[in-house]
Amino acid sequence: MMVSVASASPDFLENITIGGHELQADEPLDAGGRNAAPSPYELLLAALGACKVSTLRMYAKRKGWPLRSIQVNLSHGKVHAEDSVNCLSAGSLIDQIDVEITLHGELSSEQHGMLLAIAEKCPIHRTLTSMVQIRTRAAA
Repeated sequence: MMVSVASASPDFLENITIGGHELQADEPLDAGGRNAAPSPYELLLAALGACKVSTLRMYAKRKGWPLRSIQVNLSHGKVHAEDSVNCLSAGSLIDQIDVEITLHGELSSEQHGMLLAIAEKCPIHRTLTSMVQIRTRAAA
């Protein structure tokens, strides 16, 4: 998978190419951007939400469950880490993503619970909660 992000302007509006698709990212006004496109964090949340919806849809379809529609709302923020075992100092902040899932369909409580558990296993969720190594280098 290859994603290309380019910016030729002095502001924060970036052009993104993913396969044959093109989209943009920008920063909010209070961060110096023009708010002309989703922010990188919004795109991250969108990727997570889309992955959860796709995972739920595939699972319900494979099981033959009557899942009509899915709504996933996500938010991101920095929260105090004093309750986190992995925090480096008592006053440090950690990233927190809140996910709210609404399932529509004639689902039993067991099916509903299973789908919520399956949502935790989508590939993007697993990537974000695992050890990720990012290597940055200059292009040749």
